[in-house]
Amino acid sequence: MNSSLYIHIPFCKRLCGYCDFFKSVALVHKPDVLVRLAEEMAERAPMLEATTLKTIYFGGGTPTVCTPEELGSLLDCAARTFDCSEVEEVTVEANPDDLTEEYLRGLRAIGVNRLSIGIQSFRDKDLELMNRRHTAAEAIESVERARKAGFDNISIDLIYGLPDATLADWEQNVRKAIALGVEHISAYHLTIEERTRFGKQGIVTAPEELSDKEYSLLCDLLREAGYDHYEISNFSLPSRRSRHNSAYWKGTPYLGLGPGAHSFDGERTRSWNRASIKEYLEGAQPEQELLTATERYEEYIMVSLRTREGVNLRELAEQFGTARTEHFRAHARRWIESGVLLQNDDTIFFSESEWLISDSVIVDLF
Repeated sequence: MNSSLYIHIPFCKRLCGYCDFFKSVALVHKPDVLVRLAEEMAERAPMLEATTLKTIYFGGGTPTVCTPEELGSLLDCAARTFDCSEVEEVTVEANPDDLTEEYLRGLRAIGVNRLSIGIQSFRDKDLELMNRRHTAAEAIESVERARKAGFDNISIDLIYGLPDATLADWEQNVRKAIALGVEHISAYHLTIEERTRFGKQGIVTAPEELSDKEYSLLCDLLREAGYDHYEISNFSLPSRRSRHNSAYWKGTPYLGLGPGAHSFDGERTRSWNRASIKEYLEGAQPEQELLTATERYEEYIMVSLRTREGVNLRELAEQFGTARTEHFRAHARRWIESGVLLQNDDTIFFSESEWLISDSVIVDLF
């Protein structure tokens, strides 16, 4: 059985106004957290002992606050702990301003073969609003440096639905991303969470009508440029899908290390570390829950319909039985008749133009 490893680096040099992920600017704790990550890896190794790792992903926070040597030490630890003989993808999330030529050479030397660069926007006005550390020029330069360093699998993040940005501004962002020729683009709508700086300042997203137009434009431009729209927020050139994220969507077992990280055994057990550096360093054990059959079914429906492949009725029947499959088929019928959902043989999936209303439809299908 295949599996994935996620390593959460919970540190940032600066906090972005929109980000709701667990992170801290208290870099003084970084050495202790790195030691604890290696300890946790050894403690929780039994969870993946009967599996073969296919992907390793450093997320955050900002993993590039660590040196290549520090990340390499964790990769060496993984190689000693798990079966890494078939690892295909090692991803590091990165801030553009951290990606110097020397740093990129260091990542290549430790075996990193994929970068996920948090660009967010090619407009300096947007970057200043979000409290990002880089400029638009530095964002472009970071991709160019990564190419020179030998990286041929680069993903970038973009955010739409930003206040005061026009449709023309967003089109310029997307066209600049296409011009860079990156293999993968993740585009997310700005979400305002109460505990973030944006939430506390009362910042609001773009009007819904504009956001819908931005998403449609994104889909159209990337399709014309040869990108495969394989998940609601993710686009890739042929054969360049994120293998790590795809494993999540397929229910593959994964182990998440670090404060706030989540894990899943591939069957019923979901667990998560507390989002506290203090408790993590004190050795707090993960909390966990056993998913009911209904919860597993609903999660399967939700995750599958967020992908282009959608729900396979034969697979649904094999995993959850005929009764649940017929329930799904019956409830999906009216959405198929209205054109929101499409059906191709035994597969039911969203029309691309209707993905933005997917949440309400999925709840109805529960």
